[in-house]
Amino acid sequence: MHEVVYEVFARKERGEPLKHIGYIDAMDDALARVYAWKTYDEERWFEMCVVPRSCIIPVNRTDGPFAAAAPRKDRL
Repeated sequence: MHEVVYEVFARKERGEPLKHIGYIDAMDDALARVYAWKTYDEERWFEMCVVPRSCIIPVNRTDGPFAAAAPRKDRL
């Protein structure tokens, strides 16, 4: 098995937009939830979400941390 990179998003109050607060590495979704909650527990978050980095689809850039998720031009 290999670890997956998860991006972590959270909001402090209902109605606020989710903000990117960091990332964690985990073996699966269940561990990602625990690692994110324990790693970023310095705030009282109303809501926290984790998203596998590979699921993020870049819109206008093909470089940077999300380049691996960018669609290839031959698939457009």
